[in-house]
Amino acid sequence: MTKNWTPLAITWLVLAIVGLVGTWTFNTLAVIQLRDFIGDWVNSGPAVSSLTVDLLVVAVAGCILIVVESRRLGMKRAWLYIVLSGITAFAFTFPLFLAMRERTLEAARNA
Repeated sequence: MTKNWTPLAITWLVLAIVGLVGTWTFNTLAVIQLRDFIGDWVNSGPAVSSLTVDLLVVAVAGCILIVVESRRLGMKRAWLYIVLSGITAFAFTFPLFLAMRERTLEAARNA
C-alpha cells in the first residue's frame, strides 16, 4: 500500500483531501441553505468560503511546487516568487515562476 508514496506524494494527497473536504463542506452548506451559489460569489455566503478554501489550497500546493521544482532544477531565489505573491498576487507569481522554469528547462536542453 505504501509503495511509491514519497513524502511529496503524501503532501499532495493531504492537500487534495483538505481541498475536497474544505470546499464541499461549504458547497453542501450552500445546497442545504438553498443559496444562489453564483450570486453568493458576488455577495457573501458559503460559496465565497468554498472559493476561498479552493484558492488557498491551490496556492499552498503551488508554493510547495515552486520550492521543490526550483531546488530540483537549481533555480536560485525561488522564495521570492512566494514572497511576491503576498505583495502582488499568486495569479501573477505562479505563472511567472512557470515561465522561468520553462526557460531553465530549455537552457538545460540546449546545453
